[in-house]
Amino acid sequence: MKTHIIRIGNSQGIRIPKILLEQSHLGGEVELEVDNEKIIIRPVSQSRQGWSEKFQLMAQKGDDQLIDADLVGQTEWDKDEWEW
Repeated sequence: MKTHIIRIGNSQGIRIPKILLEQSHLGGEVELEVDNEKIIIRPVSQSRQGWSEKFQLMAQKGDDQLIDADLVGQTEWDKDEWEW
């Protein structure tokens, strides 16, 4: 599909046909990247996306235990007073 680059204020852009947006599931905020003279448009990835599900799987497998629970060098203050 061909299109034209158009002026948008002091910038330039393209109009993306609705069918391409639907097929690509793009909408809202996107990330742009140039790779080998090509412009790549992808949805913005959310920080920590999927972490909740991964933590639940870890808990189910019993893989959510502290690995440094018996830290050497902890003082009584560290054990009794410190809170996260």
